[in-house]
Amino acid sequence: MRPGEQLPPLEIPVTRTLIVAGALASRDYQDVHHDAELAREKGSPDIFMNILTTNGLVGRYITDHFGPTAELRRVAIRLGAPNYPGDTMVLTGTVEEIAGETATVRVVGENGIGRHVTGTVTVTLPSDASDASGPSDTAGPSDPASPSEGGPA
Repeated sequence: MRPGEQLPPLEIPVTRTLIVAGALASRDYQDVHHDAELAREKGSPDIFMNILTTNGLVGRYITDHFGPTAELRRVAIRLGAPNYPGDTMVLTGTVEEIAGETATVRVVGENGIGRHVTGTVTVTLPSDASDASGPSDTAGPSDPASPSEGGPA
């Protein structure tokens, strides 16, 4: 990884379900995020995505690229054009700076109307990913998801 490196784009279909689920998950009950009729009464052509959903998608974009051991240290975003249902947001990123195990990535999210989100994400990466302990691919007797074999019931 080096400054100037481009992350592969991530296309996210903007569906009504994504918009409403994101608003509910972040406890944002403002009607413009779930009620199309009330959104239109307030001057919007439809419901639109809230900033917390966008923030989560930006974080996902970074961790999908850098892996499960990446730690988000700072996410600073600014919204622009709304994300309406039926559109697609395309996230792109460029590594701006690297300092030791920490990288700063500039992220941009574009949709059919323009630039939905811009910002920077500071992420810390382990110096040796092979030392990171992640979930095991095999279940064993101590794994609560595996069936008990021959033990007391």
